[in-house]
Amino acid sequence: MLLGKKIVIGITGSIAAYKTCYLIRGLIKQGAEVQVVITPAGKEFITPLTLSTLTGKPVVSEFFDRRDGSWHSHVQLGLWADAMVIAPASASTIGKMANGVADNILITTYLSMKAPVFVAPAMDLDMYAHPSTQKNLETLRSYGNHIIEPCTGFLASKLEGKGRMEEPEKIIEILASFFAEKADMKGKKVLITAGPTYEKLDPVRFIGNYSSGKMGIALAEECAERGAQVELICGPTSIKTCHPNIKRTDLESAAQMYQAATEIFPIADVAILCAAVADFTPASVADNKIKREGNRMTLELEPTKDIAQALGQMKRKNQVMVGFALETNDEENHAKEKLQKKNLDFIVLNSLQDEGAGFQHNTNKVTFIDKDGVTRFPLKSKRDVAKDIVNKLVTIIK
Repeated sequence: MLLGKKIVIGITGSIAAYKTCYLIRGLIKQGAEVQVVITPAGKEFITPLTLSTLTGKPVVSEFFDRRDGSWHSHVQLGLWADAMVIAPASASTIGKMANGVADNILITTYLSMKAPVFVAPAMDLDMYAHPSTQKNLETLRSYGNHIIEPCTGFLASKLEGKGRMEEPEKIIEILASFFAEKADMKGKKVLITAGPTYEKLDPVRFIGNYSSGKMGIALAEECAERGAQVELICGPTSIKTCHPNIKRTDLESAAQMYQAATEIFPIADVAILCAAVADFTPASVADNKIKREGNRMTLELEPTKDIAQALGQMKRKNQVMVGFALETNDEENHAKEKLQKKNLDFIVLNSLQDEGAGFQHNTNKVTFIDKDGVTRFPLKSKRDVAKDIVNKLVTIIK
């Protein structure tokens, strides 16, 4: 599971830094590519020459350690990596990570990291048990970091207790298990619709809605990270995608989205219909800008083609379909009707009545409804909601 993975190893000022050599060697033996970032204090415990010899790459330790105008880009490292492992992680570095104290390149790399971050603390037992350290670790957990609990044993202080960095073999095992779980969509082709649609009135005006595309794009990224090949059909949005497993088609209208979805669905294993598609479109589109005339303007609208219903009719037994319902009243009953009518496997309901949910927000509060019942979730980030949805998908696929 580590073959071809790009791992940034962060080393801080701890006697446990010697163990990181074994961690690096083990990762490379399993086919990973390793880049070391080390703090100034870390270099007091292990030399960059040793680390560079093991990885075959220059060690990153300073922002500017050359005199030719070049510098180390922590942003590029954040984009390059599949995972970052900070081992050993000292109490000082954990505190800086928790509070965004960006005074060395390891912390700026961490703050720029797009990939999952694993933290393996190493310190004396009283430092580890101190309320400030425990609070900082809880803060890191709340940010989504993975904390690799230290072991209990003989410490450098000659005391015995909890604070020893986890053994390299175990850290490698944790990473391999993580990537194994993250590959649970491998080989699946997933169609996702996202964002709003714009229905033209004239060359400068349209009928639309407030959808930002955040939820659909979070789903595309989650599926891609878990090994799926994603066909993302996206209405107008400024949000970018960069994962190589995502093939993105940008379009504007409900008719264009209908055509793209019905063309791709026959070769898809899964369809997640997250887009806020217009139910009506103007019966005619003016060639020129409509001028203000009189006190009223009457628009004639006609229904758009129902993407979910069309795909539900095309759906084969081995395909899975997920729908979304954004409601303002009698939410669960409306969602249950849609579940049956559109031939969905489950539906994700969110309500504009819930604070922090729906359009434009970075958070969402959803309810899953399927033939077996109702599952309600608390308010979460849209990325965490995407994880919940994909987890549900995986159970259905299996």
